[in-house]
Amino acid sequence: MSKDDGDSIGKRMSMTLYADPLDHYSHAVRIVVAEKDIGVDLVTDSLSKPSAKVLELSPYGELPLFADRDLVIYQPIIIMEYLDERFPHPPLMPVYPTLRALNRQWVYRVRRDWAQLVDLILAPSSSDAEKEHGRARLRDSLLSAAPIFNEKAYFMSDEFSLVDCCIASILWRLGLMEIKITKAQSAPLVAYAKRLFERPSFLRSLSRDEESFPPAF
Repeated sequence: MSKDDGDSIGKRMSMTLYADPLDHYSHAVRIVVAEKDIGVDLVTDSLSKPSAKVLELSPYGELPLFADRDLVIYQPIIIMEYLDERFPHPPLMPVYPTLRALNRQWVYRVRRDWAQLVDLILAPSSSDAEKEHGRARLRDSLLSAAPIFNEKAYFMSDEFSLVDCCIASILWRLGLMEIKITKAQSAPLVAYAKRLFERPSFLRSLSRDEESFPPAF
C-alpha cells in the first residue's frame, strides 16, 4: 500500500496523520514524521473538500490533522512541536529556552513572510496579477535572505530544525510556482536547498504528487 493510500511512514503506532498531498503545511509535518521515523497511519485528505472524518475531528476542518489515540491536534506548527517533544530524538528544536524562543520566532517569520505568499500564489481563487506579484515578492525575499544560508549548514544553525522543515516544503514548490532561482543568482540558497532535498527523511516525506513537481533549481 502506498503512503497516499494510508500506509505507515515509520514504525507503526496508533497515530494517524490526515494530510493533503499537495499542501506545503502538510508536507512540513510529514518531514518531521520522516525525520524522527515515527510510525503513523498516513491518510490522504483534501483541503478543498475535507472528509467527514476530518470535519468530525477538527472544529475548522483544516489540514494537517493529527490524532494520537484520543488526542486530536490541528495547526501544523503545534503538531510539529508536539511530535518533537513526544519523540525527542533527533531533536528539532534547541534545548535552551532563549534559542527555542528564537526558533519559534523564525518559524513564525517563515510562515508570515513566505508561507502566506505560497498560499496566495497557489490559491485557485488568486488572479494572474496577484500570483505574479506574489512570485516577485517571494523570489526577492528569498534572494535577500541569501547571506543567512551561507553562514550555517541549516537555517541559523548547524543542526536541522523545525524551521528547515517549513522552508524545505516551500523551496520544493518553487518550480510549481514558476519561480526560478539559479546558482549564479544565489549559490548559498541553491546549496542549502540541495542539502535539504538530499536528506533521506525529506525523500521519504514526499507524496506521489510532490515527487512529480517540476524542479525548483
